[in-house]
Amino acid sequence: MKSITIKGSERESVGKKASKALRNAGKVPCVVYGGEKPLHFSADELAFRDLVYTPKAHTVVVELEDGNKLSAILQDIQFHPVTDKIIHIDFYQLFKDKELTMNIPVKLLGNSPGVRNGGRLLFRKRTLAIKALPDDLPDFFEIDISTLKIGDNITVESLLNDKFAILHPETTVVVQVKTARAAIVIEEDEEGDEIEGAEGAEGEEGEATTAETTEADTEAKE
Repeated sequence: MKSITIKGSERESVGKKASKALRNAGKVPCVVYGGEKPLHFSADELAFRDLVYTPKAHTVVVELEDGNKLSAILQDIQFHPVTDKIIHIDFYQLFKDKELTMNIPVKLLGNSPGVRNGGRLLFRKRTLAIKALPDDLPDFFEIDISTLKIGDNITVESLLNDKFAILHPETTVVVQVKTARAAIVIEEDEEGDEIEGAEGAEGEEGEATTAETTEADTEAKE
């Protein structure tokens, strides 16, 4: 997993007044937990841009002015309720021999033939929680949807890996293509040739939707 370096200064004072003064100076008060004792430091708000305002997952290297460095992950972040500025960040220190839990984003590749035929793509899990050693954390999960037809889905089972544990049941659906009212189902005959069949006899709830049924109902009312 890619890492972002945050250069900061260790904080001597940790009270509300000191934190307010840091924010007024354009800095963010931070704390790193997980070590022998919490590490309080501050850094410029702009230093967190590539860490916070991105869908990607990253680890962090906190580099202090005295040369001390440590690896961490973002654990919690607080924003100002009006300005949306970052007002505080909590990190958790990483150790190479200690597993951690982290949410990893899911990235879809390709175009689904089921969607081209009128189906609806449902992206059920945009992130997946995993447990792994820091060196085994993936940047993201890549899922190829170029073979997904109407009614197909991809579950967690297809993403299992010996390097980490995915903290969701294997049957959890990550992405699927669901039938839509005007969808066209592509079937294959015995020789493997594709046969098109318009699906319109039933909607999503099973109600009749053909033109003939609508006309019959109109005649009956008249």
